[in-house]
Amino acid sequence: MSERQPASAPFRAACITLCSGRDPVRNIEAASDLVRDAAADGAQIVFTPENTLIMEAGGRQIFEVTRPEDETPAVSQLAALAKDLGIWLSVGSLAIKVAADKVANRSFLMGPDGRIHARYDKIHMFDVELPNGETYEESRNYRPGGEAVVADTPFGRLGLTICYDLRFPHLYRALAKAGASYLTVPSAFTQVTGKAHWHVLLRARAIETGCFVFAAAQSGTHENGRKTFGHSLIVGPWGDVLADGGTQTGVVTADIDPARVSEARGRIPALQHDRDFGLPDA
Repeated sequence: MSERQPASAPFRAACITLCSGRDPVRNIEAASDLVRDAAADGAQIVFTPENTLIMEAGGRQIFEVTRPEDETPAVSQLAALAKDLGIWLSVGSLAIKVAADKVANRSFLMGPDGRIHARYDKIHMFDVELPNGETYEESRNYRPGGEAVVADTPFGRLGLTICYDLRFPHLYRALAKAGASYLTVPSAFTQVTGKAHWHVLLRARAIETGCFVFAAAQSGTHENGRKTFGHSLIVGPWGDVLADGGTQTGVVTADIDPARVSEARGRIPALQHDRDFGLPDA
């Protein structure tokens, strides 16, 4: 396990809540306005939710509005915004075309130098049928990622994940063991699953890893008819909720003391106590 310690200086972080629609230009404008608001409030790092670029109309229509990364204007626009504001910007996800019939759900970490410092493609695909009849089949259009990502920032190491990844705790323990002190979970949780699981899963991932968790969320009824839960959360490494954005679009901020990571892990050093074990035959 990495012995890298988080930076000692406290900092301010912000999560923004969006209700993205079908128009990428309008969505990026809305996100950019809220990022500016967060920076004006002193945020040094800002997190946007999953599907910042678009909540697609469904089916194959997503391929009509997505482009390869180097042809997606939002990438350069948001990188320029981070540079202009002098902040770190974690873009929860943009839909990036990676093949004629596949899109990546890709997070970006952008720095105050205007550069992209990390990319992460969502690993776990949300293929489920919910009790209320809603059906999701992300793997039909999206190509899953195959690599976990931990990025260096002035605040400490940041582990990148997206939405449905939240239900796979081994990913988060692996990120923490790779040196992450902070975890991103940009999301577009459904209202059904969000009401039942959102808060408890995020708090559990924070407690299990001794990390701060930043979970920017989509919220409301979208143009494609989908309803998302909202409640952008910032959670401390002891599982305490530092900020909850509720169901309205906007910004939530919290002042982060990185020393809390080592304090929480010192109290419960579970990451050091992992043991290999056998399993009974099926």
